[in-house]
Amino acid sequence: MSISIIRGSLIECDTEVIVNAANARLRGGGGIDGVIHAKAGPNLLLELQRLAKGWSEPGDVIVTGGHALPYKYIFHAVGPIWRGGEAGEPEALARCYRESIAHAVRLGVKSIGFCSISTGVYGYPLALAAPIALQTVNKALSGTVGSVERAVFAMFGAEEFRVFSETAESVL
Repeated sequence: MSISIIRGSLIECDTEVIVNAANARLRGGGGIDGVIHAKAGPNLLLELQRLAKGWSEPGDVIVTGGHALPYKYIFHAVGPIWRGGEAGEPEALARCYRESIAHAVRLGVKSIGFCSISTGVYGYPLALAAPIALQTVNKALSGTVGSVERAVFAMFGAEEFRVFSETAESVL
Protein backbone atom coordinates (compact mmCIF):
# COMPACT_ATOMS: atom_id res chain seq x y z
CA MET A 1 0.00 0.00 0.00
CA SER A 2 1.39 3.41 -0.92
CA ILE A 3 0.30 7.00 -0.51
CA SER A 4 1.76 9.69 -2.75
CA ILE A 5 1.25 13.38 -3.29
CA ILE A 6 1.51 14.78 -6.80
CA ARG A 7 1.25 18.26 -8.25
CA GLY A 8 -1.52 18.30 -10.82
CA SER A 9 -5.20 17.99 -11.50
CA LEU A 10 -7.30 15.21 -10.01
CA ILE A 11 -8.80 14.48 -13.42
CA GLU A 12 -5.33 13.60 -14.69
CA CYS A 13 -4.73 10.99 -11.98
CA ASP A 14 -3.66 7.56 -13.14
CA THR A 15 -6.11 5.79 -10.82
CA GLU A 16 -9.24 3.68 -11.20
CA VAL A 17 -11.33 6.04 -9.08
CA ILE A 18 -11.28 9.72 -8.20
CA VAL A 19 -12.85 11.36 -5.18
CA ASN A 20 -14.64 14.59 -6.01
CA ALA A 21 -14.96 17.40 -3.46
CA ALA A 22 -18.71 17.72 -3.94
CA ASN A 23 -21.22 20.20 -2.61
CA ALA A 24 -24.29 19.10 -0.64
CA ARG A 25 -26.62 19.50 -3.63
CA LEU A 26 -24.33 17.35 -5.82
CA ARG A 27 -24.89 19.57 -8.85
CA GLY A 28 -21.38 20.62 -9.70
CA GLY A 29 -19.93 23.88 -8.59
CA GLY A 30 -16.63 25.67 -8.67
CA GLY A 31 -13.16 24.21 -8.54
CA ILE A 32 -12.60 20.53 -9.19
CA ASP A 33 -16.29 19.72 -8.73
CA GLY A 34 -17.25 21.91 -11.68
CA VAL A 35 -14.42 20.51 -13.82
CA ILE A 36 -15.48 16.92 -13.08
CA HIS A 37 -19.11 17.64 -13.94
CA ALA A 38 -18.15 19.40 -17.17
CA LYS A 39 -15.78 16.64 -18.31
CA ALA A 40 -17.98 13.72 -17.21
CA GLY A 41 -20.97 15.03 -19.15
CA PRO A 42 -24.67 15.55 -18.37
CA ASN A 43 -25.40 11.92 -17.46
CA LEU A 44 -23.35 12.35 -14.29
CA LEU A 45 -25.80 14.91 -12.96
CA LEU A 46 -28.74 12.69 -13.89
CA GLU A 47 -27.21 9.76 -11.99
CA LEU A 48 -26.49 11.93 -8.95
CA GLN A 49 -30.04 13.26 -8.90
CA ARG A 50 -31.38 9.70 -9.01
CA LEU A 51 -29.03 8.41 -6.28
CA ALA A 52 -28.90 11.30 -3.84
CA LYS A 53 -32.49 12.54 -3.95
CA GLY A 54 -31.33 16.14 -3.92
CA TRP A 55 -29.28 16.65 -0.75
CA SER A 56 -26.37 15.03 1.08
CA GLU A 57 -24.79 15.73 4.46
CA PRO A 58 -21.14 16.54 5.19
CA GLY A 59 -19.19 13.29 5.32
CA ASP A 60 -21.48 11.49 2.86
CA VAL A 61 -19.91 9.81 -0.16
CA ILE A 62 -22.06 9.02 -3.22
CA VAL A 63 -20.69 6.58 -5.83
CA THR A 64 -21.35 7.07 -9.54
CA GLY A 65 -19.90 5.74 -12.74
CA GLY A 66 -17.10 7.62 -14.46
CA HIS A 67 -19.27 8.61 -17.44
CA ALA A 68 -17.13 10.45 -20.04
CA LEU A 69 -14.09 10.44 -17.72
CA PRO A 70 -11.70 7.46 -17.85
CA TYR A 71 -12.50 6.22 -14.33
CA LYS A 72 -14.51 3.20 -13.24
CA TYR A 73 -16.16 5.32 -10.57
CA ILE A 74 -16.33 8.83 -9.20
CA PHE A 75 -16.85 9.11 -5.46
CA HIS A 76 -18.57 12.38 -4.55
CA ALA A 77 -17.51 13.30 -1.01
CA VAL A 78 -19.48 16.11 0.59
CA GLY A 79 -17.00 17.99 2.72
CA PRO A 80 -17.84 20.22 5.66
CA ILE A 81 -17.95 23.99 5.49
CA TRP A 82 -15.38 25.43 7.92
CA ARG A 83 -17.12 27.11 10.85
CA GLY A 84 -14.15 27.36 13.18
CA GLY A 85 -13.67 23.69 13.99
CA GLU A 86 -16.27 23.32 16.73
CA ALA A 87 -19.20 22.24 14.55
CA GLY A 88 -18.04 18.68 13.81
CA GLU A 89 -15.91 19.64 10.81
CA PRO A 90 -12.91 17.39 11.64
CA GLU A 91 -15.13 14.32 12.04
CA ALA A 92 -17.06 15.04 8.84
CA LEU A 93 -13.84 15.58 6.88
CA ALA A 94 -12.32 12.34 8.18
CA ARG A 95 -15.53 10.52 7.28
CA CYS A 96 -15.20 11.68 3.64
CA TYR A 97 -11.83 9.97 3.35
CA ARG A 98 -12.74 6.90 5.44
CA GLU A 99 -15.97 6.27 3.52
CA SER A 100 -14.15 6.68 0.20
CA ILE A 101 -11.67 3.95 1.16
CA ALA A 102 -14.54 1.74 2.37
CA HIS A 103 -16.32 2.13 -0.99
CA ALA A 104 -13.07 1.42 -2.87
CA VAL A 105 -12.55 -1.80 -0.90
CA ARG A 106 -16.17 -2.85 -1.40
CA LEU A 107 -15.84 -2.31 -5.17
CA GLY A 108 -12.45 -4.02 -5.47
CA VAL A 109 -10.60 -0.88 -6.57
CA LYS A 110 -6.79 -0.98 -6.59
CA SER A 111 -6.06 2.77 -6.87
CA ILE A 112 -7.85 5.91 -5.72
CA GLY A 113 -7.18 9.60 -6.34
CA PHE A 114 -8.05 12.33 -3.85
CA CYS A 115 -8.08 16.11 -3.95
CA SER A 116 -8.01 18.35 -0.89
CA ILE A 117 -11.63 18.16 0.24
CA SER A 118 -13.21 21.32 1.76
CA THR A 119 -10.11 23.52 1.49
CA GLY A 120 -11.35 25.61 -1.43
CA VAL A 121 -14.54 27.65 -1.19
CA TYR A 122 -15.55 25.72 1.95
CA GLY A 123 -12.66 27.42 3.76
CA TYR A 124 -11.18 24.50 5.71
CA PRO A 125 -7.60 25.54 6.60
CA LEU A 126 -5.06 23.48 4.64
CA ALA A 127 -2.79 23.07 7.66
CA LEU A 128 -5.66 21.42 9.57
CA ALA A 129 -7.15 19.45 6.67
CA ALA A 130 -3.93 17.83 5.41
CA PRO A 131 -3.16 15.79 8.56
CA ILE A 132 -6.77 14.63 8.80
CA ALA A 133 -6.76 13.53 5.15
CA LEU A 134 -3.40 11.78 5.23
CA GLN A 135 -3.78 10.11 8.62
CA THR A 136 -7.32 8.94 7.89
CA VAL A 137 -6.39 7.40 4.55
CA ASN A 138 -3.23 5.84 5.99
CA LYS A 139 -5.15 4.33 8.91
CA ALA A 140 -7.99 3.11 6.69
CA LEU A 141 -5.58 1.47 4.26
CA SER A 142 -3.42 -0.02 7.01
CA GLY A 143 -6.41 -1.47 8.86
CA THR A 144 -8.19 -2.83 5.82
CA VAL A 145 -7.81 -6.19 4.21
CA GLY A 146 -8.78 -5.25 0.73
CA SER A 147 -7.90 -4.34 -2.76
CA VAL A 148 -6.60 -0.78 -2.48
CA GLU A 149 -2.87 -0.73 -3.19
CA ARG A 150 -2.32 2.94 -3.98
CA ALA A 151 -3.77 6.30 -2.91
CA VAL A 152 -2.76 9.47 -4.73
CA PHE A 153 -3.39 12.99 -3.45
CA ALA A 154 -3.46 15.31 -6.49
CA MET A 155 -2.80 18.90 -5.46
CA PHE A 156 -3.51 21.45 -8.16
CA GLY A 157 -2.18 24.53 -6.36
CA ALA A 158 1.39 25.12 -5.23
CA GLU A 159 0.33 25.85 -1.64
CA GLU A 160 -1.80 22.69 -1.43
CA PHE A 161 1.09 20.64 -2.77
CA ARG A 162 3.55 22.20 -0.31
CA VAL A 163 1.31 21.72 2.73
CA PHE A 164 0.35 18.14 1.87
CA SER A 165 3.96 17.20 1.05
CA GLU A 166 5.31 18.67 4.28
CA THR A 167 2.51 17.09 6.29
CA ALA A 168 3.14 13.69 4.69
CA GLU A 169 6.76 13.84 5.83
CA SER A 170 5.68 14.22 9.43
CA VAL A 171 2.56 12.03 9.68
CA LEU A 172 3.19 9.08 7.35
